[in-house]
Amino acid sequence: MKQDSPGVYVPPPLIYVVAFLAAILLQRQFYIDNAPFHHPLSKILGIVLLVCSLFFLVTSLTKFFRTKNTLIPFKPASSLQTNGIYSVSRNPMYVGLAIVYLGLTCLIGNWWNIILFPLLIFLVEVLIIKKEESYLERAFKDEFANYRQKVRRWL
Repeated sequence: MKQDSPGVYVPPPLIYVVAFLAAILLQRQFYIDNAPFHHPLSKILGIVLLVCSLFFLVTSLTKFFRTKNTLIPFKPASSLQTNGIYSVSRNPMYVGLAIVYLGLTCLIGNWWNIILFPLLIFLVEVLIIKKEESYLERAFKDEFANYRQKVRRWL
């Protein structure tokens, strides 16, 4: 009998990286003036965002390691994460990656990253989160339903 899993075969960080690189290529092909990003506040904002992203990424990854849960998205989960950072967001790793994306955007100064950001979030929801949540509904039934009612998907 085949073991149930989320069925996500693309590593989620890869989607963020591909979107980021696509924005860089678009900037080379279809240049948009990035003068506003040359302001020191843009660099400060970028650093602040990167530091904030560490909070989401480190705390969520630490939680996964402590509970011996898998980070591999095509393997079954051993437990449902609901406390700590997971009481603030159902997807703190993806929030953290989104904040990294925006922080790096401020540092390198590319409007295409901003333009592609809603598409990136849409793709993460469709290709990853919907599949993971469908799996969690099957695996953890009422526990996940209760959790989903209390905690937002992003923030």
